[in-house]
Amino acid sequence: MPRLARVDLANEVYHVINRANGRMTIFREEDDYLLFEKLIMEAKELTGVRVIAYVIMPNHWHLILSPIRDGDMGIFMHRLTNSHTRNYHVLTKTIGTGHLYQGRYKSFLVDSDSYLLSLLKYVERNPVRAKLTEKCEDWKWGSSWRRVNGTTKEKKLLDSSPTPIPHGYIKWVNESDKEEELTAIRNSVNKGVPFGKSSWVDAMVAEHGLESTRRLTGRPKKR
Repeated sequence: MPRLARVDLANEVYHVINRANGRMTIFREEDDYLLFEKLIMEAKELTGVRVIAYVIMPNHWHLILSPIRDGDMGIFMHRLTNSHTRNYHVLTKTIGTGHLYQGRYKSFLVDSDSYLLSLLKYVERNPVRAKLTEKCEDWKWGSSWRRVNGTTKEKKLLDSSPTPIPHGYIKWVNESDKEEELTAIRNSVNKGVPFGKSSWVDAMVAEHGLESTRRLTGRPKKR
């Protein structure tokens, strides 16, 4: 079945992901990660798109974004990925050798409340699941580290979550993943569907003319 049509609407929340072509490692040294974070900030300053959470992994990344104006997420992502591709090829002397990413970025609408919190936790726990670190806040290349260890300047990259992050954040984000929540989020990515409760997904499909009504399995519990 075809993927859902891409939508780019103000004040919605999106899970955005892309992977390196052939899953090759594109973030190796500290400078590689720092460059990408710098480019996120530049795209944010250009568009005003709110960055709720992110993580940079050796061969892929996740962003949770919320644009202020219709169409701004596309501008943000075009600036980010084009700048990164250009800088990467210049720095590695690989200009003309092929695509850096496996394709266009993927973006998925996200329901608010417990769904957004589940996604935020999923994104920030990526390094723990990949066994790159034991605690989320110890992986320097993501929003968890910035929330806990970042300077005032570094924290400016992040915006407040529309759904408040739980008190006791460090304990919460480091609690083991719930399998049903992992399944639901992975279904969203693999099947190209919004992540949220069924009634909300129906409303998104009807309102935005999306082509699929496939359902996600497993629903986060209310917190």
